[in-house]
Amino acid sequence: MLIHPWDAGQSEDEWVAFVRAQGFGHLVAGGGPDRDVPVVVPTQFVLADAETVVLHLARPNPVWRAIEENPTVVLSVAGDWAYVPAAWKALGEEDPRFGVPTTYYAAVQLIATATVMDEPEDKAAILRVQLADQEPGADVADPAEHGRTLNGIRGLRLAVREVRAKFKYGGNVDDEHRAAVAGHLTARAGPGDAAALRHLRRRIPTS
Repeated sequence: MLIHPWDAGQSEDEWVAFVRAQGFGHLVAGGGPDRDVPVVVPTQFVLADAETVVLHLARPNPVWRAIEENPTVVLSVAGDWAYVPAAWKALGEEDPRFGVPTTYYAAVQLIATATVMDEPEDKAAILRVQLADQEPGADVADPAEHGRTLNGIRGLRLAVREVRAKFKYGGNVDDEHRAAVAGHLTARAGPGDAAALRHLRRRIPTS
């Protein structure tokens, strides 16, 4: 992923908060050299901490063979996107016809080593983490009580080795132009605009 210096994540806290808020991404397993294309699995997950991701997938999933061939995987997470029309990029006497349209978005790629978890208690532990994340305080049975149903899934623990974080929110323009786009996002209030606006405002000085 291309990351310009002005688009790079500002801190670990920033990318961690974004990944946790999304909670859904694409697990990419390249597999061995004989594969024509990688296996790409859309999946829910939990970022337990900045170095650990846990998730589970169905046993018949083709990703398991690819992970056996090569345990290095990528968890790709993207979101909080908003289209910025050309006219929004023009201020004052600037001709709006020559404004440069773009899309604001955030994207984080976690390069990790995958470990398959097949023991029932290990899988139950992953499910507990996911339930606590998605249904905190819910009255649900402990995953271990599902017995043989656990045989239908396998768990994954991803040990994060590298993080590539991109927050493309006008970092290549001046504060005046970013502020103008912020005003348009506020007025439009479309899907994704509020999230994009929060990212953008972190990049506008308050003083």
